[in-house]
Amino acid sequence: MLNDKRMKFIVLGSGTAIPHAQRSSSGFWLETSGGSILLDCSASAVHRMAQENLDWANLDAVWISHFHLDHCGGVAPFLFGTKYAPQTQNRKKPLRIFGAKGLKNLIDSFDKTNDYDLLKQPFPVEIIEVEPLEKFEILPQIKAVALDTPHTLESLAIHIRDVDDKTFVYTSDTGFDKSLGSFAGSVDLLVMECSFFKTKPVETHLELIEAMHLARYAKPKRMILTHLYPEWDAIDFRIEVAKFSPFCEVIEARDGLSLEII
Repeated sequence: MLNDKRMKFIVLGSGTAIPHAQRSSSGFWLETSGGSILLDCSASAVHRMAQENLDWANLDAVWISHFHLDHCGGVAPFLFGTKYAPQTQNRKKPLRIFGAKGLKNLIDSFDKTNDYDLLKQPFPVEIIEVEPLEKFEILPQIKAVALDTPHTLESLAIHIRDVDDKTFVYTSDTGFDKSLGSFAGSVDLLVMECSFFKTKPVETHLELIEAMHLARYAKPKRMILTHLYPEWDAIDFRIEVAKFSPFCEVIEARDGLSLEII
């Protein structure tokens, strides 16, 4: 469990929808001065929170970047679990779930598959749909803004600023878009997808040369590359990244990776 107020980041899942022995699907834990945020909630992320000894029962907010199942497929199982878990029966503070337009309908659709009443919890659950470039508080005094990304119709990147002005950007899945470079300008930590090493088969993801180009434009203090397809298993990450002479530390996402945002 995380106890202090420093901004911390933990990788729950560094992989994709493809089953992998070391990389589970997307999920990230961000601890801020205002509370905890789960960034994307794959089915595996629900149990990965417990494996990392995180205080999942008191999670404050969830951010859903888009509606592909390896990013949102754990929302219903998580709410099904919190409804009955002994750890949550005395909880009173609300859980806030943020995402693009359509999030309410998505959760309602999950709910209706078996009349689960997922929103009838021991504690209040708030579903908040945000618009691109609309400023909002994802937690008290924790400022956020989202940006449209070229992946799905609803996909969004998110920029988060803590009370001490530490900044964080999570692109989630995205194709190449120079506006991401501006959006992530000079952030303390940039978490960017880099699905493919090279010769990507689709335009709605990034390969290494594109991710490094965006990073050179954004100039973050540190960057983590994630959403790594199994082809990365055969690649020496450090050698290939070093070929781009990166000006900041570039970190390969690994399940269980934990760092402070400084």
